[in-house]
Amino acid sequence: MPSEQIQALLQQLVEAGVHYGHRTSRWNPKMRPYIYDKKDLIHIINPQETLRGLIRAQKYLKHVASNGSLILFVGTKRQAGDAVEQYADACGMPYVSERWLGGTLTNFRTIRSRLSRFEELEELINSDAIHEYSKKMQAYYRREYRKMYRNLNGMRDMNRLPEAMVVIDPRKEHNAVREAKKLGVSTVALIDTDSDPDTVDLPIPGNDDSLRAVDLILKMLSDSIAQGKTQREFQQKDDSNEKLVEAASSEESS
Repeated sequence: MPSEQIQALLQQLVEAGVHYGHRTSRWNPKMRPYIYDKKDLIHIINPQETLRGLIRAQKYLKHVASNGSLILFVGTKRQAGDAVEQYADACGMPYVSERWLGGTLTNFRTIRSRLSRFEELEELINSDAIHEYSKKMQAYYRREYRKMYRNLNGMRDMNRLPEAMVVIDPRKEHNAVREAKKLGVSTVALIDTDSDPDTVDLPIPGNDDSLRAVDLILKMLSDSIAQGKTQREFQQKDDSNEKLVEAASSEESS
C-alpha cells in the first residue's frame, strides 16, 4: 500500500477517535502491545496497530466472502446497533444488533425453527387471515412478532452457520465469542483497552465506544466483504463462460 494511502487512512482513524482507549484503571495488560501512551488517565491506542489489524481483517473477510461463506455481524451495545445493521445490510450479511440469543450458533437448529415461526407470524400479520382471530389474539401475535423481529430479523436469511463473525466489543459480546470459538467460527473484533485480545482471532485495537469510530471500522470491513462477493460473481461468470466454450468445442468436434 502506498505511503500516501497509509497516511490518509491513519488520518481517518485519528479523526474518528479510534485511538482513544479506556481509563488506565480499567485496562487489560494483554493490550499493552497496542498502547503507546496515556493522557489524562486515558490510554492512547497506537493508530498504526489499529490500521495493521484492520488491513489484516479486511483481507481475511474479503477472502471469506469470495468463497461464498457467511459473515455474521454482532454488536448489541447502543453505540454499535445502528451501524451493525447498516453495514451488514450494505454487504448482504446477517447481523445481531439487539440481543444475543444463547445458542444462536451452538443450537442453530432451534434458531432456524424460531426463524420459521417468525416468518409464519409475519405472513399471518400481513394477510387478511389475521382478522379471523379475536382482538386479544391479534394483539398477542403482534407482540410476539415485534419481539421476534427485534431479535431475529437480522438473521432471517442465515440458512447456515457463518464462517466468520465481526464483533464490536468482544468483552460485552463474550457469549457470542464463546460460541464462535466452540464451533471454530473465526472472530474479527474491534477491541478496546479493557478487553483480552486473546479471546478473538483477528483483533482490531480501537475505541469501541465512539459512534464515529465504530461506523468507520464497520464501513471499511463491509466494503471489503462486498468486494469479495463481487469477485466471486465475476469468477462464477468466467467459469460459466468457460463451460459454454468447452461445450461448444465438444459439439464441433463430434
